[in-house]
Amino acid sequence: MTQTDPNTPPRLTDRTQLARNRRRAAPDGLFLQTLAAGEVKDRLTEVNRTFTKPAVVTGFADIWAHAFPKAKIVADDDTLNLEVGAHDLVIHGLSLHWANDPVGQLIQAKRALVPDGLFVGVLFGGQTLAELRAVLAEIEIEMTGGLSPRILPMGEIRDLGALLQRAGFALPVADSDLREVSYENATALIRDLRLMGERNALDQRLNTPLSRAFLSAVNNRYAKHFPAGGGRITASFDLVFLTGWAPDDSQPKPLRPGSAAARLAEALGTDETKLSD
Repeated sequence: MTQTDPNTPPRLTDRTQLARNRRRAAPDGLFLQTLAAGEVKDRLTEVNRTFTKPAVVTGFADIWAHAFPKAKIVADDDTLNLEVGAHDLVIHGLSLHWANDPVGQLIQAKRALVPDGLFVGVLFGGQTLAELRAVLAEIEIEMTGGLSPRILPMGEIRDLGALLQRAGFALPVADSDLREVSYENATALIRDLRLMGERNALDQRLNTPLSRAFLSAVNNRYAKHFPAGGGRITASFDLVFLTGWAPDDSQPKPLRPGSAAARLAEALGTDETKLSD
């Protein structure tokens, strides 16, 4: 029996299975990858900067290379193929949620940036597939008395924003864009996840397929609790965008506490009222 090093963190993702899932993806299923790439392009137009040395980290090279034809495209491997200080823009394209070490990925991206270079990441956040997650849990508890890892755990926006700070980025910002997609039924949604390359690739996943009885119960419960109208169901996809800058002396710094030259009351044009002890 192989023993696990207690100092080695548990592995979240089976990278071999993830690669297999991505090979099974189809162009019709990659609409969220295309949407994410387009949203990143739109956000970059709001940055008063021209980027000449971009790089994109992604599991779907064709989609992101089409959106950023001048960028170096690298796979989202545990060790990124990025040269230190070689890029003024690094984009992590809708794959960070599968990282075994997301902070490590962010640190590698920061090291690849020149001073004052920009990082933009997009990944699925905690509200993604909330409906399917709830239904699967209910049905599995009822039918088996327990739970198994069927959907990737995804971080909430506050926690994901904190990762930027842990990685050492300056001026970190996190925001989300919740998208709702309608499907014929839960079976169609699960089928679409395969076309997206987003099926279960958890290292501790069960390898037994869903039974007909289980899937039928999921379809019925999902339709009852999350209808979209017209006999369809709704599914949520939470796109979280992370933005940070490689530190540089030219960037604005917060003032030291107590260093203000004027009182807030004067700036607001109001009377200052002293609070009682």
